[in-house]
Amino acid sequence: MRIGIAALIGAIVMFVWQFCAHMVLPIGTMGFRLPQNEDVVLQAVATGLPASGVYLLPSIDPAKMSDEAVVKAWTEKAAKNPMVFAVVSPPSNEGMSMAPQLVKQFITNLLGAVLIAWVLAATAWTMGMRVIGSLAFGVFGWLLNIVPQWNWYRFPADFMVGNLLEQGIGWLLAGVAMAWWLGRR
Repeated sequence: MRIGIAALIGAIVMFVWQFCAHMVLPIGTMGFRLPQNEDVVLQAVATGLPASGVYLLPSIDPAKMSDEAVVKAWTEKAAKNPMVFAVVSPPSNEGMSMAPQLVKQFITNLLGAVLIAWVLAATAWTMGMRVIGSLAFGVFGWLLNIVPQWNWYRFPADFMVGNLLEQGIGWLLAGVAMAWWLGRR
């Protein structure tokens, strides 16, 4: 029960922090840009990327990676064009309603907070060490999930910094709340 309450408190703190990072501060949108001609881009996506999925451009068919001519053509194309990492999903009738995403985000935060609270409760650490432990979980997740996006798909540096701030500060704050609860007698 103690761990469950600590996790719930941590998830609430993280959720509120993420709201602030995305809706009040510019942290949640660091690295995002607006296209110069959105209608042209949307038309190109509708015709060139018709199925939902993740696209990396320029692209190369993995089955043709052993064909030297194909690899050479791809290499030349890659040298002359920008790299594009695009996530395409079907049109949505939800408009500005974010209720389903908010529910999923809170559940994700709760699951992460359960894991962190469970580990923190299993230690004999002081409150300060538990807070640092929670921060370490946030940085760990960023290193293993977000940094590879920068490495492999060239996500911009400001996007990387924004994500580090969101995860680091969020799990630091959640760690303070969880460590406080877990340290109570």
